[in-house]
Amino acid sequence: MDENINNQQTVPESAGSGVKPDACSCGCGCCGNDVGRCNLTSTNWLEDVPDNDFEIVEVLFKNTRRGFYRNSTHIPLKRGDWVAVEASPGHDIGRVGLMGRLVKNQMKRVNLRKDAEILRVFRKAKPADMERYELAKAREEDTMIRSRKIAVDLGLKMKIGDVEYQGDGNKAIFYYIADERVDFRQLIKVLADVFKIRVEMKQIGARQEAGRIGGIGPCGRPLCCATWMSGFVSVATSAARFQDISLNPQNLAGQCAKLKCCINFEVNTYVEAIRQLPPKDVHLETKDATYFYFKADALKREITYSTERNVPVNTVTLTAAQAFEIIALNKNGVKPESLKEDDGKRGASPFGDLLNQDAINRFDKKKKKKKKKGGEKQAGGGNNKGEKANNKQEKANKAPQGGGDGPGKPERKQRPAKPQRMEKKTFRPRKPNGEDGAHSDNGKSKQNNASSE
Repeated sequence: MDENINNQQTVPESAGSGVKPDACSCGCGCCGNDVGRCNLTSTNWLEDVPDNDFEIVEVLFKNTRRGFYRNSTHIPLKRGDWVAVEASPGHDIGRVGLMGRLVKNQMKRVNLRKDAEILRVFRKAKPADMERYELAKAREEDTMIRSRKIAVDLGLKMKIGDVEYQGDGNKAIFYYIADERVDFRQLIKVLADVFKIRVEMKQIGARQEAGRIGGIGPCGRPLCCATWMSGFVSVATSAARFQDISLNPQNLAGQCAKLKCCINFEVNTYVEAIRQLPPKDVHLETKDATYFYFKADALKREITYSTERNVPVNTVTLTAAQAFEIIALNKNGVKPESLKEDDGKRGASPFGDLLNQDAINRFDKKKKKKKKKGGEKQAGGGNNKGEKANNKQEKANKAPQGGGDGPGKPERKQRPAKPQRMEKKTFRPRKPNGEDGAHSDNGKSKQNNASSE
């Protein structure tokens, strides 16, 4: 991330002119027009105060490196000016980050020794200095890749995370990570022969590497170590226990595979709140049962007690004041009838079924089934003819008298009734007895007689 930041900087047009500070270097908008990375930026709130002169200035370099240099020649400087400072050997290029009396406080903050040698500020960076600085910076990525291959060939258990060239290109700092002690004397000889430079090795931790690379944390914001944190404090699992955080390594570890630094941010508040609660090993005695500590909400100052040690049975939630009152009564030998007068339903656990909360179809809306018209099948009914007949009878009863189809519909015009046609009867003459028809008639008459009988 820092390489991209440095690539955006421009070369001054004329000698002695400063470069305007870049926009937000971390991408989060918190830098404004400040110089350098957020975790190295300091607000000079004494800038407008008179007699705010101090000979030493703070100079910022790539990543998290900073240095203090003496402006012995009293060069007129301001924040954001590129300067050429003394190095061993040669010179280095950096930007002025802080001036005035606050530099003295900053030196105390970083624990700079009093007998430490303070180098000088040579001059404001010239165009020739900036061109040489840009050429040296362009070699950093290629140098890092080749140095990693060389370390693997030598069988060293280390990872070279970054390379930083000095402003004049005569020296480079190799930042590496290693879990064990590494003998890199042979590596230094090979790197010096290959790149023709002076080599300096610096070991960094996993958190420093994450701060150099940067990224987005699980909270959705840029990493604290890459934006505003300039120092790292050890984080212990006890801080997570005070805050009742699940001791899950995947949740507690950050991108550096170490415990998250933000676990320490609020632990002091929780420790102070827990001190104002009753101890966990104190039991509450009533006439009916003995209540044990189950859980507590330190910020709300509420404690939940249960009749079983590790199971939520007959749970009762009390405030810290109520718990202290019952403890005082128990010390005097008094046992109240219940912990609270309005216990509610004792024996009912306040913990519901958590599995149903994550059901897949919990947001699905049940569609209302539409009733079908006429003699078609109903939504929940069968094919019984009796139900169809009942539906028809109900519709007939609801139909208005007078031939209308229902409310809101115009009545139909009734057609005149058609005259009924008279049925035509044909008369056939009887046949004589000798013919076949007589026998047939006699047979029919016999059948009719038999039926009448």
